[in-house]
Amino acid sequence: MVAFFEYIPLIVFFVFYKMFDVFIATGALIVTSALHLVVMKATGKPILNRHWIFFGLIAVFGGLTIFFHDDTFIKWKVTIINGFFGVALLVSKYAFNKNLLESFMGEQLKLPDAIWSKFNLAWVGFFFTCAFLNLYIAFSFDQETWVNFKVFGLTGLTFAFAIVSIMSIYKYIPQDEAESSTQDKIEK
Repeated sequence: MVAFFEYIPLIVFFVFYKMFDVFIATGALIVTSALHLVVMKATGKPILNRHWIFFGLIAVFGGLTIFFHDDTFIKWKVTIINGFFGVALLVSKYAFNKNLLESFMGEQLKLPDAIWSKFNLAWVGFFFTCAFLNLYIAFSFDQETWVNFKVFGLTGLTFAFAIVSIMSIYKYIPQDEAESSTQDKIEK
């Protein structure tokens, strides 16, 4: 449910785009993103750094889009966010010797360091691919194609990649002690 809640600004952007235009939709995106933070604060949910980063980028690039009446700014936001995540994963791993994905998921998943490194690099590649794909679609196709790609294409790609990446590490996840002992009893 929390994941769905985070997609509400994107849904509002899409609906307002279909009803009006990209500039009104961008204004709605900014307002909805701000309301998202207000609701999180009011309900006592933690506001993570990524929420502030997303909001900051939406406010700056969305504001520039509206002020200059030029959709180029909002199109760049998607590439910058994906590029930021790719760079953050690379820098944290190779400059600070800290795997951010392992930090976020390490309590739930116990994997060998080599697998965490591959998992991290796979996500780096994914984020950079999305960043470049967004640029290509944003500046090679019409605005409606880009909006559809931003809302449905990137969301679908992210879910698909998450599923594939989890499936690829599934074989490395140690079985729970309880499952192992149950299986041993069944075999005897």
